Amino acid sequence: MEESISGFKVRGDWGDVVEHGERITRALRDEGVHDPAHDYGAHFARAFEEWDEWRPKAHETLDTDVSEKTADQASVEEGTGEQAGKDPDEDIKTAGEKLTTSYEQLEEDDPEAAVDNWKESIDYVARAADSAGRKALRRVEDTVYQNVMTQLAPYYFDNELISANVQQSARNGDNGEQFVFEVNVNDDDLKDAVSDRLAELDDEVDRWHVEVEKDTGAAEAIEGAEPPPEADDQSKFTTN
Repeated sequence: MEESISGFKVRGDWGDVVEHGERITRALRDEGVHDPAHDYGAHFARAFEEWDEWRPKAHETLDTDVSEKTADQASVEEGTGEQAGKDPDEDIKTAGEKLTTSYEQLEEDDPEAAVDNWKESIDYVARAADSAGRKALRRVEDTVYQNVMTQLAPYYFDNELISANVQQSARNGDNGEQFVFEVNVNDDDLKDAVSDRLAELDDEVDRWHVEVEKDTGAAEAIEGAEPPPEADDQSKFTTN
């Protein structure tokens, strides 16, 4: 691993990429970043979950799985209408109802209520337009990103906790596909703590067992069988 002001970088095969992500995730977890009750707060805990979902996994591929996750992560965030679970058509319908009510209140000589409903009608129209626009942008983004941008730039992840990028380098002879994976911790104090923890892991862990997807169904179906350990089970590490 190379460490610099821009982050922690590894060069190697897919297993090296996956292991690098797992080590940094382990170091962050050891610092308590995953816990909303920790000093880092709930916002860092959410950012940690996003990173843990995006980081490359052993069973994934760069140009399919990581590409899709990157496109999702990079897409336009949901607007207020989408967050409320409303389609643009629903908001347009509500806007029409508010406008009708506004006219009725004018006829009933209640201008104050009529103005309120008129304003709400405008808000619903604006929210519908916002939702429709965001959906259209996402469709374009997804197509452009997965088919164009990934040919020109690395696959990347960015939130308030982590900035990371992974890209395929030239094929290295008999070594197969080679990759470069760089991860930066955006909080300077936390970055120093992660650096120290990574150094400790190098001393503590003799051999790192890369996490793979576990099918617990078969084991649970056999009476008396124990399912495989969970992702945070320390038994997957062999220590000195």
